[in-house]
Parts: sequence; structure tokens; C-alpha cells
Amino acid sequence: MGTVHARSLEPLPVSGPDFGGLGEEAEFVEVEPEIKQEVLENKDVVVQHVHFDGLGRTKDDIIMYEIGDVFRAKNLIDVMRKAHEAREKLLRLGIFRQVDVLIDTCQGDDALPNGLDVTFEVTELRRLTGSYNTMVGNNEGSMVLGLKLPNIFGRAEKVTFQFSYGTKETSYGLSFFKPQPGNFDRNFSVNLYKVTGQFPWSSLRETDRGISAEYSFPIWKTSHTVKWEGVWRELGCLARTASFAVRKESGHSLKSSLSHAMVIDSRNSSILPKKGALLKVNQELAGYTGGDVSFLKEDFELQLNQQFLMDTVLSASLWGGMLVPIGEKPSSIADRFYLGGPTSVRGFSMYSIGPQSEGDYLGGEAYWAGGLHLYTPLPFRPGQGGFGDLFRTHFFLNAGNLCNLNYGEGPKAHLRKLAECIRWSYGAGIVLRLGNIARLELNYCIPMGVQRGDRYAEEADEPLPARGLCAGLLLPSHWEARAGNGSKRLLSPLCSCTAPGSDLFVLGAVAILSQPGLCQLAPCPS
Repeated sequence: MGTVHARSLEPLPVSGPDFGGLGEEAEFVEVEPEIKQEVLENKDVVVQHVHFDGLGRTKDDIIMYEIGDVFRAKNLIDVMRKAHEAREKLLRLGIFRQVDVLIDTCQGDDALPNGLDVTFEVTELRRLTGSYNTMVGNNEGSMVLGLKLPNIFGRAEKVTFQFSYGTKETSYGLSFFKPQPGNFDRNFSVNLYKVTGQFPWSSLRETDRGISAEYSFPIWKTSHTVKWEGVWRELGCLARTASFAVRKESGHSLKSSLSHAMVIDSRNSSILPKKGALLKVNQELAGYTGGDVSFLKEDFELQLNQQFLMDTVLSASLWGGMLVPIGEKPSSIADRFYLGGPTSVRGFSMYSIGPQSEGDYLGGEAYWAGGLHLYTPLPFRPGQGGFGDLFRTHFFLNAGNLCNLNYGEGPKAHLRKLAECIRWSYGAGIVLRLGNIARLELNYCIPMGVQRGDRYAEEADEPLPARGLCAGLLLPSHWEARAGNGSKRLLSPLCSCTAPGSDLFVLGAVAILSQPGLCQLAPCPS
């Protein structure tokens, strides 16, 4: 984290018992006159100089933008606060390994009585850094090699390359990131990638090769991202048993789209928030900048969190979306929405809600879902003030629906169809917070409103719900891998599952213990 240092202004003792007796030599000792020192804590001060130790390839202009507020400080406390803020801004640039701050009285011929010098001692990152790791999941192992060139031109630019070699697929990604000097939230990035995803709930394999350019900027309390993407998509069957509907979707397509995303986030944490709200709105328009895929896609996400007595937190979320094909060509299975799983509508299998063909889920063009969650401390508060505070008791109620719409019927018919055959579930469990990186959930789920085709039990002739334990490791949404289809699906070797309403995505194995014969099925009206 680093430290902000300030020299002590207390006067040093010049006489007393600590110096011991001087005997006969006392008459030859010259005692210097005591220097008057003042405590500047509540007095006006002036920051005369700011020094940097350790700068190499970093340009002066980008540094000046980050430390400008230090010169505007009026007293010592203000100087310390603004120096700490400047330190945080410097670390956010991603070009320094360590930043320390030293505050001292000004020295020299031009020194003012209330003048201060602020020194930033920095350690730059190396020109080239790398990482190597292995990943296992979805019956596949892969080796991941990453290279990063931070501060490549001296103004916080960054080039990142990642290569993944797996037993089944190979993927890579190259990106260039450039922030605006003085405003890190305004930044531009370009990405070149090839990724492959395997989606067993649809018996589908998707390979994307594309390029994208995006510009992010803040407006008041909102964050906006404008993006263009061109991607060559190759769809294929994951298994020989894939349905005809999936086989019909196989082949090549070229998508060129413009998208805009707006985010308002006032939560105190993205893992387990106790207060604040989140609003996300996304729009995507494909076909007007080229390609053979044309549609308009809208989706939103809303989350509210409120803390009550006894450290109890109530969280409510609502999300939904609609996909409107443009022209006579129907929408692609790669662009539709998917619903169901341990972090959306719990108790249902991964993406097991909505239209399906021969056991392969095809997604839908419209959906909505909501959730109500109650988080409380563990009963009797074991380990309070320590390890026990990482655990929370979790009670939840989820509901949602996914379907295709006939856009010639009108809004009332659309709402009526979305209100039919609502799937919902409730249950309870335990949540473990893994620092600020992820959280682990273990829930007992009871699904209700299960429709024919939502999930099949192998030992029965009829589809049955999964009632039992559901576990998942959840990560913040900025860890989302690039799927190229806008449906927020993670790529192999990660386990695929969206987590709307919680700003999280599931990673790792998901276990559902089913018990047949617990629920009656109600056929969904056509």
C-alpha cells in the first residue's frame, strides 16, 4: 500500500539527564540557541516543490495531471490528504509497482517559513512482464501464457497479449489501452482476438475471430462505453447428437455492430454489497456498418441494496432484455438471451429455461428475471470479528421467463406472453466471501413453476426439476471472457453461467442433486 511520511516537528532536547554529567568540560561546551519550531497542523502552509525519485521512461506531463491538486492544499492535514489521493491516482495508472510519499519542510534560499516539499518515491514496472498458468474445466486442460508491456510510450499506455493452448481449442487476444492524461476514466482501447466457446446446453461450438475498438468516458455520475465490433463467427455442433435446429444454425456469419453501455454504480462492493445501487443499460445495433447479421438488442440490469439492523442486508434485483431482428432473416442462436442456473433462476440447470429442441436449448428473443435476497450473519455469530465474518446466511427468491415474441402482435401480447409460464424458485444457503476477488455459494434450492422441457431427468420419462444443493464460485463481472455474442457467456474452459442482478459470473463446477417426483408439471400454453 505504501506510506505517507511526515517529519516530526517536536523540538529535540538539548539538556537533561539523558546527556549525563559533563564535569569540568562543561565550561568549554557551547550550547546553541534553541531553534523555535511550530506545529503546522492547523496553520496555513504552502507546497513549494514536488519531487519525484525513481522516474525513468514516464513522461512529466502525465505526472503533472495526477499531482496538480497537491499544490492547492492549504494546511498540513490537507497536504497529507491530497498527497494520499495523488498516490492512489498514480497507482491506478498501472505503471508503478510502489509509490511512497514523504512530506518535509522546505529547505533552501527561497524557502518560506510555512513552505513544504512533497517527495514521491516511485518504482516503475518493468518494460515487459509475463505470466504462466494452467486451467482445467469442461473436460479440457489449457496452458495460458500472458505478456504485458506497461507504460510502453511513457504515458500509461499498455499492450497486453494472452495466448491459450488447450487440449481442444486454441485462443489468443491482443489489446492496446490508452488513457487520457489527467482523466484515467476517459480511455481508448483496441482489441484483436480469436476465442472459442463450447456451450453444452445447446450442443454448440462457437469460434470468433474479430477486432473491436471502444471509448469509455464518464458523464456526471454515469460511465459510458461506445464500441464498434467486427467479428467473423463460426458455429458448429458440439456433439453428433445435436438437434436439427442447432445444425441449421451451423456455418459462418459476419457481424458488425455498434453498441453503447451506461453504468451507474454506487455500491460499496461488487462481491457482497451492503448498500448502494447499480443500473446497467446496454444497446447494440448490428447490420448498419456491414456484415450479414442485422438486429437491435436492448437489455438492462437494476440492483438495490439496503442494510438494516443486526448487519442484515436486503438486496433486490431486476433485469431484462429484448432482441428485434431487422429484415426477414431470423435471429441467430449466438445472439439470443439465455436464462437459468445457480446464479440467475436458481434450482434450474444451466440455461435450461425457454425454447428447446431435442434437449438443446435455443435461447429466446425476450426475457425478464428478478431476485430478492436476504443476507444475515451466521446464527450465534461464531468467529465474530475474524474468520466468521466472511460467512453470510443467504435466503432468496428468484423468478423469470424467457420466450420468443411475435412482433406483429403488439406490446400487450408481448407482456402477456412474458407473464405466462413464470419459473421461480426459493431456498437458503451459505455464502463465503473470498476477499475482494470472489464469493462461494452453497444453496438448497426448491424450483417451482417448472415447464415441460426445462430440464430432463435421465431416469424418468418426464422432465423433472432439480431440487437440492447448488454450488458455485462467483467472480466480478469484469472477469467476463469475450464470447462475441453479447449474451455474457463465459468461454471454455470456464463453466458458463450469467449472474445478472449480482454483477457476478459463475466459475468452476456446479453440482445439482436432483430428486425425482417432487414437482408437478404444468404445460405451457403455446
